[in-house]
Amino acid sequence: KEWQGICSEGLPPKWFTKDKETTFEEDLPALVGVIQQAAEKSRNLPAASTVYEVWKALYREQDEWASTEGIPPLLANLGVSLIERGVIDAYCRAQGMSFGKVLHENRFGIQLGEIHPELEKGVPADFLPSEPVARVNARHTVGLGDALMESEILPEDKAEDGLPQALVDCIRVYGLRYFKIKLSGNLEVDRSRLFRLVDLLEKEAPDFRYTLDGNEQYGSLGEFREAWDAFQNEPKLETFLSSKHLIFVEQPLHRDSALDSSVGDDLRAWKNAPPMVIDESDGELESLRQALELGYSGTSYKSCKGVIKGIANACLLAHLQQQNPDRSYLLSGEDLATVGPVTLLQDLAVMAALGITHVERNGHHYFEGLSAFPKPIQETVVQTAPHLYHVHRTNGFPSLTIKRGEVVLEDVNSSALGSGLEPGSIEVMKLLGEPGWPRP
Repeated sequence: KEWQGICSEGLPPKWFTKDKETTFEEDLPALVGVIQQAAEKSRNLPAASTVYEVWKALYREQDEWASTEGIPPLLANLGVSLIERGVIDAYCRAQGMSFGKVLHENRFGIQLGEIHPELEKGVPADFLPSEPVARVNARHTVGLGDALMESEILPEDKAEDGLPQALVDCIRVYGLRYFKIKLSGNLEVDRSRLFRLVDLLEKEAPDFRYTLDGNEQYGSLGEFREAWDAFQNEPKLETFLSSKHLIFVEQPLHRDSALDSSVGDDLRAWKNAPPMVIDESDGELESLRQALELGYSGTSYKSCKGVIKGIANACLLAHLQQQNPDRSYLLSGEDLATVGPVTLLQDLAVMAALGITHVERNGHHYFEGLSAFPKPIQETVVQTAPHLYHVHRTNGFPSLTIKRGEVVLEDVNSSALGSGLEPGSIEVMKLLGEPGWPRP
């Protein structure tokens, strides 16, 4: 039988590749190209009896093509992950079941042992929550150029959309308690910024938790350690840097060196190092294993890196935690600018099924809700996801609902793969056919 699924993806500049010599416009063809390759290859795959077999065959084909073309795995897998989500959504619709339910019963046919040998006899239900989490904390990213107070926003930079812009206003409007703080790699700049954040967060959100994003800014672990020690020597930052507030440090080293063997030596020599996870270095199925062997605590889940890969990684980390209760294993939820009406919801559905309780979630902050989409799309999203979106009281566009710092996941947990939009519906066709919309 033929079933339709829906999937979507934004194309974030300078994340899949970080070449300072090229513009985003010059990078864009490569982003579109890996999607086109995966789409074309998916049409010619051999017959398969499970979603997992489809994914495995496509992953292998795309990986072989990318290797011959010199395309990094992180970028190549963008194409695989997009097709994978469409297939998963179609399969869930065919089963008439939610993603979480299909995953728990392993109707996808995932063979965990083929990805991580330790899990050979296991199935996802052995390691993942029996039910998806019902709500998730929105972890708000504090970018290097983001205004902390409204007085810092220049008149020409003021967003006139009725949504909070400065960090202090976001905390007050959304009730935020979780944050992701970016580091620049410049010690004096970062130290001054952290001092200001300590004052603001202790006043506005005393029970705050946060992650520290090294943002690939450090040339070596020794270089990051010097910065960390300098921060530690500041009495004002002592509690701020403790486990009371800090959850982990994300990707301090550039992706090209983060998994070098020398990093393992440095981590073993660094007693009381903060827990660290990889993000941009997680380009291949073996990347998490490499990171753990070096001494990292885990990795991130992002839809663009692959759903089945993320499931397998979550299961491996849960298995290792059972085997080594004295060591901390972490799977974070990251994605800076994911937005609805499809990508955000599908991303949240997977996060919930994996048991992730706080997720980097800033897309709603960078865009005027769903105002860029045609009205039929906006109306459908509000109807099908009333717990997730509400109509903005003054400007009338659907805006993500965050109360007490949390996003309620009832809508995404009860649908196929998160989104209530129907593939092939008039709303979706209107979206794709709207003048000015790019359609690779």
